[in-house]
Amino acid sequence: MEDYASAKLVEEKVFKDPVHGYVHVRDQVIWDLIATKEFQRLRRIRQLGTTFLVFHGAEHSRFNHSLGVYEIVRRIVDDIFQGRPEWDNDERLLALCAALLHDVGHGPFSHAFENVFGTNHEEYTRMVLLGDTEIHEVLARVSKDFPERIAQVIDKNYTNQQVVSLISSQIDADRMDYLQRDAYYTGVSYGHFDMERILRVMRPRKDIIVIKASGMHAVEDYIMSRYQMYLQIYFHPVSRSAETILFNILKRAKRLSEEGYSFKFEPVHFKPFFENNNTLKQYLDLDESIMLTYFQFWLEENDAILSDLCRRFVNRDLFEHVDLNPEEEPERYAWLVEQVKAIGLDPEYYIRPDSTSDLPYDLYRPGISSKSPIYLEMPTGEIRELADQSHIVAAIATKIKTDYKVYYPKEIGG
Repeated sequence: MEDYASAKLVEEKVFKDPVHGYVHVRDQVIWDLIATKEFQRLRRIRQLGTTFLVFHGAEHSRFNHSLGVYEIVRRIVDDIFQGRPEWDNDERLLALCAALLHDVGHGPFSHAFENVFGTNHEEYTRMVLLGDTEIHEVLARVSKDFPERIAQVIDKNYTNQQVVSLISSQIDADRMDYLQRDAYYTGVSYGHFDMERILRVMRPRKDIIVIKASGMHAVEDYIMSRYQMYLQIYFHPVSRSAETILFNILKRAKRLSEEGYSFKFEPVHFKPFFENNNTLKQYLDLDESIMLTYFQFWLEENDAILSDLCRRFVNRDLFEHVDLNPEEEPERYAWLVEQVKAIGLDPEYYIRPDSTSDLPYDLYRPGISSKSPIYLEMPTGEIRELADQSHIVAAIATKIKTDYKVYYPKEIGG
């Protein structure tokens, strides 16, 4: 209904936000989406998974982050793009809703959970948008095809790539929010950059969004901030140690269930995932508070492996790590495996290789690049790729840094 799509609140609502000052809501649709149970669930999903066991301030949620992404897009479309001939203001509400809902399908401790159970948060986001949910009901009130259009934006195949770029590109609202938000809550300085400057020099152009060349140095700062955050925060080895234990807890519980083990505290919330036949409702019913409750109860399980792994996670008795790529040093890895066996532990659950890698900036390479490049608009009007103009970005572009670790109990030394 056209009326609902354009409906405004009688009075603007605001959320006080430590990163953006305030998050402003005037649209009835946005206010109604925030009130849905599926969006409120994001309060119970941490933005940084196990990182709170390393940086104790990192307790912020995907709810915080989703509001922040919405606010950045709102500022862009209402303050920067408004009235510019290359921007179709009919896409405004679509962009705002996609920004708000881009993470709505995330599960608890996303990466470990997805690795064990083979779930995909992007698929679940689509299911939330198109399935029997309160979010779908709100979106469908805008128009019959509105939920599908939101899904297309988040899937990156919407016809208007300007809208997609706002949510998912190499300089999008998602990244601009999480870098600053994660830096704030972890207490580090790496993630700070001059977002105000970047927003001021963003411009809509045919099929793309560009940055005026005068803002190039602010973009360089943003790229370097992202690079540092991945090395120092997102790939922190202690957080990865906690995730390794979490992964093995879920793997062990799944194995026990398959073997018919009699749990003292039956994993009713996990059973559908163990059996690979869960519904959307069962997925949405599972959050991090429920998972942590199970871990507390499983401390008392008769199975020594499950009990011990839960103890290690709950009490932060984490695994040690060593820089080691088992493929390059198989003898050294085999020695560690033997040490684990020597103290009576099962290597399947007590030693695990792990690797992480990230690309600071991805040059445009047809058929290879997954995200469009950052475009600079020169004073002449010519459009050039960032790496063609920036020596800093060119120096780090396409350089994938892969970090190899092996995690093991500290009882065996190293």
